[in-house]
Amino acid sequence: MKIAVISPNQVHLQEIRQVLEAGAHTVRAAEGGKSRMREVAEKDQPDLMLVDGMCCDPAELEQVEYVTSHHPKIAVILLCSQQSPEFLINAMRVGVREVLPSPPGVGALQAAVQRVAVKLRGSPVAKAGQVLAFMGGKGGSGATFIAANLGYLLAQSRSVLLIDLNLQSGDALSFVSEEQPASTVADVARDISRLDASFLAASTVKVAPNFSVLAAPEDMAQAMEVKPEQVEAIMALAVRHYDFVLLDLSRTLDTLTIKALDRADRIFMVMQAALPWVRHARQLQIVFKSLGYGPDKVEWILNRYEKTSDIGMQDICRSLNVPKLRTVANAYKEVNASINYGTALLEVARSSAVTRNLSDFALSLSPQPAENNRGLMSRLFKRA
Repeated sequence: MKIAVISPNQVHLQEIRQVLEAGAHTVRAAEGGKSRMREVAEKDQPDLMLVDGMCCDPAELEQVEYVTSHHPKIAVILLCSQQSPEFLINAMRVGVREVLPSPPGVGALQAAVQRVAVKLRGSPVAKAGQVLAFMGGKGGSGATFIAANLGYLLAQSRSVLLIDLNLQSGDALSFVSEEQPASTVADVARDISRLDASFLAASTVKVAPNFSVLAAPEDMAQAMEVKPEQVEAIMALAVRHYDFVLLDLSRTLDTLTIKALDRADRIFMVMQAALPWVRHARQLQIVFKSLGYGPDKVEWILNRYEKTSDIGMQDICRSLNVPKLRTVANAYKEVNASINYGTALLEVARSSAVTRNLSDFALSLSPQPAENNRGLMSRLFKRA
């Protein structure tokens, strides 16, 4: 691999060069600072650029952003003696692959370079995962139940991460697992400088082979310390490693929730067929319009739906000015059993109408070839 190393420190420059050349890489060493990045990128066109001597000033990242935007095939690793959380988040935003200490340890440097080499040898860059946000219009909507169980169903054929961003009172994990989380969103945010794929995976509860949950903190004081930019960094990393990233959101439209809604590819608002829900849904539509969320981004889910409801489907559609609503049936007994056992509904009541509604939902989000559809549906609903 062709690697360019830029450092104002001659000792660092030679040490790094020796380590890289021992790994059979072609190394171009350039003495100087970040101002040389553009020159080296345009002249040498390396596969990887190591830039030493960066500090915590976000303004320094302008040089980096020029290289990552004008030369997207060049991977950039920064070497920093100081690493503030804000700097790390900003570095990730401008396309930096990794940030290592300065000077870097031999093992850490070799591992980081190897990760870049593996990606260059691999298949084309995978498409980023979809971010789906779930939010209840009012308390008791069932949004968390739908998010958790939909995630479990999507994980039958895709990799899924559910992030519980209802930080003050989230309990999404309890809907699909009785396990207690060793780490939460607050723990990851507190150690944001360590954020990488392995750290994120280790912080989750693995509910099923392809389904993980990053739980909300139990301590409200910890929840209040989580910053929107930290959540943004977690989401930015998650979409690179999971096919679907599901967000279970608070009903409070604070800065953090809006940040998550902005990042979401689609927003699913969960409501019920009662006048207070319809009124609140109309109010939210006004808010979403002011935030720039079009009808292609926001979808309404009518939970606990019964055809005999006093307020009919057509009445709600007319009130919200939408052509249709996605429905989830009312199956109190089965759903309540699933919640009480802390087990996904699929494992408790495979033949439930709710299971079938959510399975159809999952297939609409992750279409399968016709023959695979039959196989998936057979697996989902086979008799015990």
